[in-house]
Amino acid sequence: MPYAAGRVINDADSHIMESLDWLSSYADPAVKDRLGSMRLEAGGSGAAKAIARAVERIKDPAATAEIASNVVAGPKGWAAFGAIDPDERRKALDDLGFARQLVFTTFAGSQFLPAKDPEVKYGGARALNRAMADFCKGDPRLIGVGVVPLDEPALALAEIDAAIRAGCGAIWLPAAPAGERSPGHPDLDPVWRRMSEAGVPFMLHVGALSPTLPSAYHNNGHPRPKDWLGGGENLRAKDFFSLSFAPQNFLAAMALDGVFERFPKLRGGVIELGAGWVPDFLRRLDQAWKGWRKTDPVVGSLTVPPSEYIRRAVRFTPFATEDAGLIIREGGEELFLFSSDYPHPEGTKNPIERFEASFEGLSEEAKDRFYRRNFEDMFAG
Repeated sequence: MPYAAGRVINDADSHIMESLDWLSSYADPAVKDRLGSMRLEAGGSGAAKAIARAVERIKDPAATAEIASNVVAGPKGWAAFGAIDPDERRKALDDLGFARQLVFTTFAGSQFLPAKDPEVKYGGARALNRAMADFCKGDPRLIGVGVVPLDEPALALAEIDAAIRAGCGAIWLPAAPAGERSPGHPDLDPVWRRMSEAGVPFMLHVGALSPTLPSAYHNNGHPRPKDWLGGGENLRAKDFFSLSFAPQNFLAAMALDGVFERFPKLRGGVIELGAGWVPDFLRRLDQAWKGWRKTDPVVGSLTVPPSEYIRRAVRFTPFATEDAGLIIREGGEELFLFSSDYPHPEGTKNPIERFEASFEGLSEEAKDRFYRRNFEDMFAG
């Protein structure tokens, strides 16, 4: 019986675990040799060996069968069933039982997003988007998420268009300024228009060069600790508090600069960045609107309070370790999404059970929104 048996569940967060040559194998010749090395520090000191073991395991039917029978509770990271191989992923999804699943990259963005040369930055994005579309092709349950930086609006538009034509169903954008521009700058309107008209939502996700806690805060006179996973994404206790700052700044700019006003069909998701902060963010967003609408012509031109744009357009994934029931009660049933984070260990070995533990008293309609309908709304602009 599939893990998600009993109700329709859409999964708003899953990943592939890239092999070392994965991105370069999809790159144009002019860019291939100029891509950086994949930064694996966040994967732990044994990441390269883990990749090699995973590649060998795929060739071993007995070892593969051993981990394929209960994938949600099985090995995580590169060792997981379906982490690298697309045919395995389809079988893994059979066992998981999710109706749809967003699929994000894990480490490959580190090979091009930090590049100063636009040809490498956007050539790397094109390679990644081809690779994501290829990994997910042939199974309508899998939705490949491309990656495009917004620094150069014309180049960003070209790569978003190429990603959509290749088959990517969503685009991961760094939760950061678009170079020297706000994401609400009119120069980026063609980007938002293209995504809006195509029904392709933008995604904000942990990583992808989003601003993080300044490193000086970790200089406390003590040895730097391991993160809570002993590797993972190198998230430590103080980092947790700043995770939501980047998406809040990005979404506030989008709302207050009028992007959601100009493009009412635009949709987006905020993934693996927690959700406990969302109710207060919406309150403060409206406070900013009330306080500055008479002195800021752009803010004053908004026709509804900015929280209403967010409620219409954006969905958020709580961590499995958060009190999702409390967040839904406070923030609203229309805002939040289920996610497994498969095959990353952060999603836990039983995310449904984790979420259900906080859902006492929620209506069946609220649960159906969380597990299914809010995801569907994200693609129904």
